[in-house]
Amino acid sequence: MSTVPPPQIFYHAGGVSRAERAALLHQTGVTVWFTGLSGSGKSTLAAALELALVRSGHAAYVLDGDNVRFGLNAGPKILADTRGYSAEQAARFGLGFTAADREENVRRIGEVAKLFADAGLIAVTSFVSPYRRDRDAARHAHAANPTGAIPFVEVFVNTPIEVCEQRDPKGLYRQARAAVAAGNGMGFTGIDDPYEPPTNPELTVNMATQTVDEGVAAVLNYLTARGLIRG
Repeated sequence: MSTVPPPQIFYHAGGVSRAERAALLHQTGVTVWFTGLSGSGKSTLAAALELALVRSGHAAYVLDGDNVRFGLNAGPKILADTRGYSAEQAARFGLGFTAADREENVRRIGEVAKLFADAGLIAVTSFVSPYRRDRDAARHAHAANPTGAIPFVEVFVNTPIEVCEQRDPKGLYRQARAAVAAGNGMGFTGIDDPYEPPTNPELTVNMATQTVDEGVAAVLNYLTARGLIRG
């Protein structure tokens, strides 16, 4: 019985250079990666940054941790209920919240953000992305991009867990604490699953002591200082 050989995969470069895209958009494609605990203010900062960039004439787009769970990284239930997947397909392709699924979630987003940035956009991501190795892998993928290294700006939203728990907009900390007290861990980051803070982020903000405007200004100033955005 003959076997089908694996496909030959080759990279095909496009006809538009990144320099041409930068000249057209008055910016250099870059990924701004917000990481931090749930409730730290990542999504608020990301949305405010996107708005500030667009209103100043820059092309930017937010990839939010919750939003991508409705499509690209949907879980088994969503795939089965709304996409017509069989139970077997949904279980195979859907992403839950195990350590392995979280790793794949971050890997996929790192690749999508890289494509956005390669197209010349400012890709703004907002993910807990708790494991250092996964964030470092996303950074490496940007550095090893076939058309040349893509800037990767890691922003650590270092809001204390006490403040995040006080906010608890989704009630997740309360659920996690109750589960742990009952002897049933739920693998929630910061409670019964670790968050590994960045060792050398480009920027650190604390949404317990800084306003959203101050956090956005810090990122804009950094992007300007590096020449990634221009007037």
